[in-house]
Amino acid sequence: MSYGMAAALQEAVFERLSEDAAVAALVGGAVYDALPSGTVPALYVVLGSEDARARADGSGQGAWHRFTVSVVSDGTGFHAAKQVATAVSDALVDAEMSLSRGRLVALHFWRARARREGSGNLRRIDLTFRARVEET
Repeated sequence: MSYGMAAALQEAVFERLSEDAAVAALVGGAVYDALPSGTVPALYVVLGSEDARARADGSGQGAWHRFTVSVVSDGTGFHAAKQVATAVSDALVDAEMSLSRGRLVALHFWRARARREGSGNLRRIDLTFRARVEET
């Protein structure tokens, strides 16, 4: 296994979400790798956790990466967050993205979890995707 393509995958996902017209129409530039200090927007997208597992075969080294993209809203309901989550999913599923190292073989939706956070004023949807990458 090589974890060497993890940063390249993260960069490609961030770039894809940052440049997607549907995501931008809903959150503007509020797509983050890490939350900025200070006040955050009322509705934003942030990259989250990742698990990677070896996936080598006779053709070379590779890995499966399961990563989370979260949509967070301080709105009174889940509707706006679900619209953004839909745009995020549409932007990523089966997307053709170039990596700075290796290549993306496949990218699929894995699962989602919507919930209230804290005192119930925040809504959060965690979208988990599964990507297969391989060394080139």
